[in-house]
Amino acid sequence: MPAPATPPAPEIPPRQPSTLSRQTFVLYTALIVYASWYPFSGWRSLGLGPFDYLGDPFPKYWTVFDVVTNVLGYMPFGALAVLAAWPRCRGLLAIALATLGGTLLSGAMEAVQTYLPTRVASNLDLTTNVLGALLGAAVAAPATGALLERGFLRRLRFRWFERDAGTLMVLAALWPFATMFPVPRLFGMGDWPRALWERFDASMQGAVLAWAPAAWQLRAWPDALAARLPESDWEALITALNLFAAAAFASLPMRARAPRARLIVLLIVTTLAVKAGATFLQSQSGLLFDWATPGALAGLAWGTLAAFVALRLPRTARAAAATVALAVSLVLVNVLPVSPYFDVLLADWRQGRYLHFNGLARWLAWTWPWAALGWTAFSLERAWLARRARSRTRSGR
Repeated sequence: MPAPATPPAPEIPPRQPSTLSRQTFVLYTALIVYASWYPFSGWRSLGLGPFDYLGDPFPKYWTVFDVVTNVLGYMPFGALAVLAAWPRCRGLLAIALATLGGTLLSGAMEAVQTYLPTRVASNLDLTTNVLGALLGAAVAAPATGALLERGFLRRLRFRWFERDAGTLMVLAALWPFATMFPVPRLFGMGDWPRALWERFDASMQGAVLAWAPAAWQLRAWPDALAARLPESDWEALITALNLFAAAAFASLPMRARAPRARLIVLLIVTTLAVKAGATFLQSQSGLLFDWATPGALAGLAWGTLAAFVALRLPRTARAAAATVALAVSLVLVNVLPVSPYFDVLLADWRQGRYLHFNGLARWLAWTWPWAALGWTAFSLERAWLARRARSRTRSGR
């Protein structure tokens, strides 16, 4: 009998801009803006012009930490700018544009910091940021063609992932970093509605609850729900739901020929390594695994098992299961009462010079689940519009 024909390898598209690189560049630029202007409060004017700092002498007191942080923070910007400009701009022209972009961005960030009470506009920061953008561009420019046109990574990208998978790949890459900030239950992210609710005073909360019928007894829901299971079981459930949802979303852009199980394992291992590293860096006690409670470990096991089982499901079923899991988790995260022991864990989280890093990590933890649900809603709308267009075409015939 003749051997079964092997499916043809996916066609690698001709030279064209990298959508993934451009999306990542825009996202990283937004993160720089967020980190530079956080916490976006206390704006004031001291009578100084926004660009007066350019004529000041270099500050006498600076630390190696600040210089290295500024250089490293803008190196990805320079590299991503070169990748985003390809193939229209390459070589020295791409390096020059990336450096110019880093100069303009850093100059604007420093100028606005003139009006922030927690920040000081500094020409030293501008210089080190521009140096970082230049170094990142200089490193990325010689490798751009190999990465985006003829390199092994490009062939692997189109062999393992669908062509229109840029947004999901960015979401999957951000998930390990979204888990860095401590939350009451492992991976229980997306609790900005709870944080917003807790900012309301008692009278405002009462006014909101007055819109609901009194028979619903909304104030009693959190305690009543928490009493149904022990705290460790709730943490295991929330951990498993979020891990399964993240792994399922990450598997959606993978082709059938991709080593999906190994890529999911790589995502989970990376997430745990990032979580342990951030805990060691930020925790004053220096503990790596203080988040690894019995409930969290059980959730990790169940979530991983569910993710492997879901790989056998069709893509549509996996997307639906991940959306349901994420939606249920968001309800539990925002309704269940927070354990009082979490305040002790949060107090151990180091502040000081890591303030803006903490704000960025907190922002990622707040928004990642909602961004994933937003992608689902956008995909459903696009599928519905495509189906409607096909129906109109058939009816027109």
